[in-house]
Amino acid sequence: MEFLSDKWWMVFPLMAFAGRWASGWRRAGERRYRHRAGLDGPNNQAAEPEKASEAEVQALMATHDATNRRWLEYELDVGKLIDFPLMTDVREPLTVAFLRAKRDADGQRPESAGDLRSVSGLTAYRQAVNNFAVALDLAEREARRIRDSKFSGPERERLATARQLLMLAENQAATPAERQAAYKRARHELDGLIVLPDVTLAALEGKIAPELGTGPRPAQFHQG
Repeated sequence: MEFLSDKWWMVFPLMAFAGRWASGWRRAGERRYRHRAGLDGPNNQAAEPEKASEAEVQALMATHDATNRRWLEYELDVGKLIDFPLMTDVREPLTVAFLRAKRDADGQRPESAGDLRSVSGLTAYRQAVNNFAVALDLAEREARRIRDSKFSGPERERLATARQLLMLAENQAATPAERQAAYKRARHELDGLIVLPDVTLAALEGKIAPELGTGPRPAQFHQG
C-alpha cells in the first residue's frame, strides 16, 4: 500500500491503457461477428441503386420536351424570330451555347424511359437537360433585352415591313396572288438581315403552299 501511495499517479495511464484495450477488444469482436454473418463483404457495403428509376427518366424526358417546345416557339414562328432575331443568330455566343447544349441533351436522350437503366446515364442526361434549359434561359433573356437594337434604322424598317408582309401571306382572307406576292417580298426584305432556319421556312411554306404552287418543305432542325 505504501508503494501504491507513492505511485498514485500511475493510475491515470493504467486507466487509459485499459480503456484502449477494451475498445480494441470490442472492435475486434464486432469484426468477427460481421465476418461470420457475412456483413463485411463488398456486396454488402452501402450500395447505390443498380438501376435508374423509370419514373425519374420519364419526368426528365418531360422537362426536355418542355424545353424543346420553348425553342420551337421561335423556330416555327417567323414573326417571333423577327421580333427576337438573336435566337437564330449563330454569331452570338449565347445562341451558339444553347444550340450546343440542345444537341448534347438530344444526344443523351433515350428512345424510351425503359432504355435508360444506369444511374450514371441518368445523371449525365439530367445534367445535359439542365444545361440546355439554363442556356436557353440566358439566350432568351438576352434576345428580349436587345430585340432589334443591333440593326440600323433602315434595317428595322425592313424588319417591320417583312413582319407585315408575312402576316398578309398567312392571311387566308387574302387572294392567292396577294399571299404569294407578300411572301416573296417578305423574303426579299429579310435577305441579309435574318437567316431563317429550314424548319422555320418549312412551317411557313406549309401554311401557304397552295399559293406558292409547291408542297411543304421537309422540316430540318437548324443547329447552327
